[in-house]
Amino acid sequence: MTVKQLSLPGLVDACVRLGVRGVGLWREPVAEYGLDATAKLVRAAGLEVTTLCRGGFLTALDPADRAAALADNRAAIDEAATLGTDTLVLVSGGLPAGSKDLVGARERVAEALSALGPYAASRGVRLAIEPLHPMFASDRCVVSTLDQALALASRFPPSQVGVVVDTYHVWWDDTAPAAVARAGAAGRIHAFQLADWVTPLPAGVLKGRGQLGDGCVDLARWRSLVDSAGYAGPIEVELFNEALWAGDGVALLHQTAHRFTTLS
Repeated sequence: MTVKQLSLPGLVDACVRLGVRGVGLWREPVAEYGLDATAKLVRAAGLEVTTLCRGGFLTALDPADRAAALADNRAAIDEAATLGTDTLVLVSGGLPAGSKDLVGARERVAEALSALGPYAASRGVRLAIEPLHPMFASDRCVVSTLDQALALASRFPPSQVGVVVDTYHVWWDDTAPAAVARAGAAGRIHAFQLADWVTPLPAGVLKGRGQLGDGCVDLARWRSLVDSAGYAGPIEVELFNEALWAGDGVALLHQTAHRFTTLS
C-alpha cells in the first residue's frame, strides 16, 4: 500500500531491481490481480510475502454478521497460505452502531480468535493483532494499545496469535516499550511496521502516515526496542498518504528504501 499507484507486476519488478526481498500484500489488490496469479508472480520473482493484510472486523453483535466475519477471516487465512506468508494482520473492528461497550467488543474479538486461531494454525498461518491509535477506536479498532493486544493474544498459543508493532499507532504510548519487551519474550511479535507521524495530519487521518523521517517519531529507537526484544523478522514500511500516492511509485519506493537504510 506504500506504493499503491503501482500495479502488482510493477511493484514486483521495482522490488527486484531495488533489491527489496519481501513485500506485505493487501487483499484487495491481490483479489483484483488474482490470488493464484499473485502467488505465481511473487514466487517467480523470488520475493517473500511478509504479511497479508487484513483480516479482523470481529466485533459485530448480529449472529449473521458474526458468521460472515468468521467466514471472511477463514478465507483470508486461506489466501495467506496460498501466498506463502505465515502472518495475517488483524484489525479488530470498531464499536457496532449504537454501542458504547468497549469491553464487550474486545471480548467478542477474543471469542472470534478462539475459533480462528486453530484454523489458522492448521494452515500454517499466525494471526497478528494490530492495535490502532485511539482515534480509530469507535469505528475501526477497539484495540488501541499493545497492552490490550497482548491481553487478547495471551489467551492463545504464540504460534496462533501475536501482535503487530506499528510505530504510527503506538509511538505515543509510554507503556508500549515494556509491552514490546514482553511480546518479544513471549514470541508474540509477528510483524513490525514503520511509519512516521506528521503534524498537522493531512485531511483524513487514516491516510496521514508520514514518510520515514518526515515526522516526530523516533524510528531508530523503535527499531532498537524491537531488535532488543528478539524480533528478527521482516520490517515493513506501511504508508497511507495521498500526496505520496500522487507521485511516481518507483521513485517513492526508492526514497522509502533509502530512508529505511539511513535510520539513525
